[in-house]
Amino acid sequence: MGTLEGKAVVVTGAGRGLGRAYALHAAGAGASVVVNDVDGESAEKVVSEIRETGGRAVPNGDSVADADLAAALVARCVAEFGAIDGLVNNAGLTDFADPWTEDPDRMRAVIEVNVLGTMFCGSAAVKAMHARGSGVIVNVASGAMLGRADATAYSASKGAVAAMTSAWAAGLAGHGVRVNAICPLAWTPMMDSDPRANGISDPTQTPERMAPLVTYLLSDLSAGITGQLVRLVDGKLMLVRQMAVKEPVLVRDAWSVEEIARAFDDGLREVAEPPGRDRWRL
Repeated sequence: MGTLEGKAVVVTGAGRGLGRAYALHAAGAGASVVVNDVDGESAEKVVSEIRETGGRAVPNGDSVADADLAAALVARCVAEFGAIDGLVNNAGLTDFADPWTEDPDRMRAVIEVNVLGTMFCGSAAVKAMHARGSGVIVNVASGAMLGRADATAYSASKGAVAAMTSAWAAGLAGHGVRVNAICPLAWTPMMDSDPRANGISDPTQTPERMAPLVTYLLSDLSAGITGQLVRLVDGKLMLVRQMAVKEPVLVRDAWSVEEIARAFDDGLREVAEPPGRDRWRL
């Protein structure tokens, strides 16, 4: 019996790249899969691949950035397979530009797909899962959530996904629904537009290498794991520390500008972390 035997899963942005790998791997583990992608033809091809190997899948070509269509996507899974046991919020856009050259329309599109799309799909899935008392959501964050100099909108969107993950996990604790996020790094078609691609990864780091992590988080093997950010890159698996207060915590009844300046000069400056992607280096 497969790891996901009997489960019904929605994977967004699954027409190619990481999403395609997640959908194929989940289907190979026994899940029935709704393959979503705004490129409907790509979604159809992935569905054909799944069916050719004996799996169950249906396509969906709607945009997750539309709340009604996101709700219909979840409803399609329930109608086709009787339930929704898992949701992989993979659909996303990138935007690489220096802060002074960013295009407002592109920034808006990134936020609508990456943030609202994740939120709309997740909210719809949560309603169905909460009613049943079970389910799993896997969001897709990124190392960029800590701030990448040439990707402001993308960084902001993935920071929002990380916060969303923690909020959902806390709100659903005790209701049988788990929510985690992954921070994957793989060579995908999306990397072709990344000016730092050669310094981030290499073509040997394929989406297929990331897929087992998603299947694990969707499965009962990860029971009890919720609210976590999981990073898999170049064969290294790790948990990412979430935002938290740092020591020392300095206490006064009131703070003047001069006292705040002295506090930074006497120690807070030393524990301040540099911005940007170098904080991901091991």
